[in-house]
Amino acid sequence: MESINHPQRRYNPLTGEWVLVTSHRTSRPWLGQEEEPSVSPKVEYDPGCFLCPGNVRASGERNANYRKTFVFTNDFSALLPDIPDRRSKKSPLIQVDQVRGVCKVICFSPHHSKTLAELPGEDIVAVIDAWIEQSSLLGQNYRWVQIFENKGEIMGCSNPHPHCQVWASSFLPNEARKEDLHQREYFRKYRTQLLLDYLKYEIGEKRRIVAENKDWVVVVPFWAVWPFETLLLPRRHVLRLTELNDSERRTLSEIIKILLSKYDNLFKVEFPYSMGWHGAPYDENANSHWQLHAHYYPPLLRSSMIKKFMVGYEMLAEPQRDISPEAAAEKLHNLAKERIF
Repeated sequence: MESINHPQRRYNPLTGEWVLVTSHRTSRPWLGQEEEPSVSPKVEYDPGCFLCPGNVRASGERNANYRKTFVFTNDFSALLPDIPDRRSKKSPLIQVDQVRGVCKVICFSPHHSKTLAELPGEDIVAVIDAWIEQSSLLGQNYRWVQIFENKGEIMGCSNPHPHCQVWASSFLPNEARKEDLHQREYFRKYRTQLLLDYLKYEIGEKRRIVAENKDWVVVVPFWAVWPFETLLLPRRHVLRLTELNDSERRTLSEIIKILLSKYDNLFKVEFPYSMGWHGAPYDENANSHWQLHAHYYPPLLRSSMIKKFMVGYEMLAEPQRDISPEAAAEKLHNLAKERIF
């Protein structure tokens, strides 16, 4: 590995994009004042919460008195299943494509305040089972099924009750399209999966591994943009969540709990992030080039109150980071595997 005491650009083979790494600007990622975060009281049930069991949502619908996960169609869905199939192309510069889709919400548990990091293993497995069930169901009618979680107010989460969303769409979104293209091209050239080859490299080098078990590995990717961004990968070739066996579901719950506990321990706060699963599209193609993976994009930079802003150069030129991926990985790797505050 060449020195990173000088600016360098790193290539993301999944998207074909570059990130500017300027780690010479700061010797360590936690310089400056570390403010104590404000902590909201933990409650098991909130009568004013739209997602707690038995409560009435904004739509007037009443939640079931659920005891594990709870899935319902989003009351304010961005995508709709029944719309006219109309396209418009007034010129090469002015194009409209009508889209169909469904948006679901998955409440992780009935407990109003317990995040995934705080749930017992069997409850995390129940969440994984819900991901798989919704992927299988929606994949029958839609090409792309995007599971994602926005955790924390700083990420725009509108309800503190721990939950995630599933948006299924008739189209392949931009990020999925880029990953599909570059994985396909790599497979055509080398006859192996891009992310499996990348994982072998990371396992051999061991500089960016955050956590691992017999089925899963978490790394800070070589091309990471966000300060403590991670990539979660299965060790074997897996196209979609629906292909995971019982053992892999259990070990996935274990690695998720470890990763999220490390995140929380980093700045002693319920660590905010956006995360999402990417797997092969649901279409008529074999899609052998795909490898299942999850992205975690946390915004925090130097403390629980200081975040990385994608502004200026990042918006107008390309992403830039001051903390090297190797330094971020080492910091996360050395943190306790259990939540300690």
